[in-house]
Amino acid sequence: MKSFLFLVFIFGYSLCFSQVPEGFVDASKYIPNLEIELRYFGYNNFVGRPIHGYDAHILYLTKPTAKALRKVQKELEHDGLCLKIYDGYRPQRAVNMFMTWAQEFNDTLKKNTFYPQVKKKNLFKEGYIATKSGHSRGSTVDVTVVDLKTGEPLDMGSPYDFFGRSSWIDYDQLTEEQKSNRRLLQMVMLRNGFKNYSKEWWHFTLKNEPFPNTYFDFIIK
Repeated sequence: MKSFLFLVFIFGYSLCFSQVPEGFVDASKYIPNLEIELRYFGYNNFVGRPIHGYDAHILYLTKPTAKALRKVQKELEHDGLCLKIYDGYRPQRAVNMFMTWAQEFNDTLKKNTFYPQVKKKNLFKEGYIATKSGHSRGSTVDVTVVDLKTGEPLDMGSPYDFFGRSSWIDYDQLTEEQKSNRRLLQMVMLRNGFKNYSKEWWHFTLKNEPFPNTYFDFIIK
């Protein structure tokens, strides 16, 4: 009897972390023509390998966030542009993996690409990695803007997930085109209910997020 109850408990525990909670949606089915490239599903990220909890290339967001992004998308399409999203909901186990990786100082596989000017031991102190992420609340997104004709992202002056001053919003050593592209992204996102993060031009959180104190850990699958 005890063995049976134990199995029931384990099954229920596993299930609660695999089901998508009420209030979340698959953004690709909610926002027309949305470009999605979940970097943490593959190898092109600052760790250099798939991240825990990303078992499928599916972008989950809270429904209010998807609604707000749909408005952003409509605005951009008028100018022949569209959104591209690199990350949305992020399981807490992924954040935990980042924390563990950040303490492994000899693992610098992607340093030259993503954090050449920052010592790995300082990634926490300088605000590039945290023990809790707004992404786990489901209303934070990492985005850029893409040209609809070419499919190419606009030049923002630094790559996505680049840890350094060139990714800060107030960084001014950019070309006029790069400055214009950043202003476009900032304006359209802020106008539609998002707030930004000063050290990452791509990072936005819905101002009135529905789960401001809940850090989810369901697997993306």
